[in-house]
Amino acid sequence: MKKLFLVLLCLAVAGLSFGQTMIGLAMPETHVLRWTKDGASLKANAEKLKYKAEVQYADGNQNTQNQQIQSFLTQGAKALVIGCINNGVASVVREAARDGVVVIAYDRIIPNSADYDYYITFNNFKVGQLQAQGIVEALNLTKVTAAAPKYITLFAGSPTDGNAFFFFDGAMSVLNPHIDRGALIVVGPAPRYSTDTANFQRIATEGWQAPVAKRRMEDLLNNAARNVTLDAVLAPNDTLARAIIEACKADAKYRGKLPAVSGQDAEFESMMMIKSGEQYMTVFKDTAKLAEAAITLADQILKKQQINIKGAVLARNVGLANIGNTGLKTVNAYLLDPILITKKNLDVPVKAGFYNDRADKGAPITAK
Repeated sequence: MKKLFLVLLCLAVAGLSFGQTMIGLAMPETHVLRWTKDGASLKANAEKLKYKAEVQYADGNQNTQNQQIQSFLTQGAKALVIGCINNGVASVVREAARDGVVVIAYDRIIPNSADYDYYITFNNFKVGQLQAQGIVEALNLTKVTAAAPKYITLFAGSPTDGNAFFFFDGAMSVLNPHIDRGALIVVGPAPRYSTDTANFQRIATEGWQAPVAKRRMEDLLNNAARNVTLDAVLAPNDTLARAIIEACKADAKYRGKLPAVSGQDAEFESMMMIKSGEQYMTVFKDTAKLAEAAITLADQILKKQQINIKGAVLARNVGLANIGNTGLKTVNAYLLDPILITKKNLDVPVKAGFYNDRADKGAPITAK
C-alpha cells in the first residue's frame, strides 16, 4: 500500500510539473543594459509564482523576435510578455490571439494591433517632464531672460518606439514656455511636439543606437551649433546621453564645461558621470518593480482575478488614456511612477538594489 501511495504521489508531482503553465518573455535587445536586467527580473518573478518561464533577446531584429515568439507558442505558452522592437510584431500577436494566449505589451506599446488588451509601463509623459525639469534646474531657467538666452539642442528616441513620442512631448510641455518667452533657443531642428513629423524625424535616433546619436551630435557641433555654445542637450536616454557627451568632449569648446545633458534608465555608467558632473541627470524607472508588476498582471489575468497592481494606476483614470492607443484600439495601460535623479539623490537606485548584480563595486555610487 505504501509503495502504491508513493507511486501515485510521484505521478501527481510529475503531472504538476508537466502541466506547469508557461509564460514567454520576449525582450528586444541586449545593447541597452536595462533589457537584460528586465528579462532576468521577469523570469525570476514568474518562477517565484511557480510558472515555467523562458526569456529570449532579439538583438534588435523584429524577425528574430517573431521567431522567438512563435517558438513560445509552439511550446504552449499561455501568456506572453513582449518588449517589442517595431510594429512588425503584430503578425505574431495575431497568432497568439487566435490561440487564446494572453499578450502583455511590456514598456513599449505594440503599435498597429487590435489583438491584445494589456500594456504595462511607466508614466512616460512624466519621464519627459522630469528630463526637462532637470534641464530647467541645471540652467536656472526660470531666472533666464531673452536678453541673455540659453541654447539647447533636441534629440529623440527611436521613431519605431511609441515611448519616444511621449518622452519628447512630456519634455516639450515643460520647455516650450521658456522657448516662447525667448529664454531658451533651440539650435537645429525645433519641433514643438512629436506631431511635427518632419522635424521629429530629423531629431529621432533610429533603433536607439548610440553611434547614430554621436554622429548627429558631431554634425551639429560642426554646423548648426558651430557659432554658439550649447548650454543643454535634451537626450532621451542614458545610452544616447553618453554618446552625445563623448562628441562634446572631443570639441575644444566644451572641454572646460559640458552642456547639461538629460538621460533615462539610471545606467551605472551614467550614474558615475552624474557623480563626476559630466551628465546632469537621469530618470530612474525601477524596472524590478515593473517586471514584478507585469508578472502580477499576467498572473491575475490567467487566474481571471480582478486586476490590482500595487504602485500602478490605470492610464485612463489619470487622464492619460492615449498612452494605451495602439493606433487601432486603446488597451488597458498600467503606469508606474519614474523618479528624477541628479547628484543630490544618487543613492535612490542604489537603495532600491538596482546595481546589486554589478561587479565594479570599486567605484561606488553615492549621493556625496
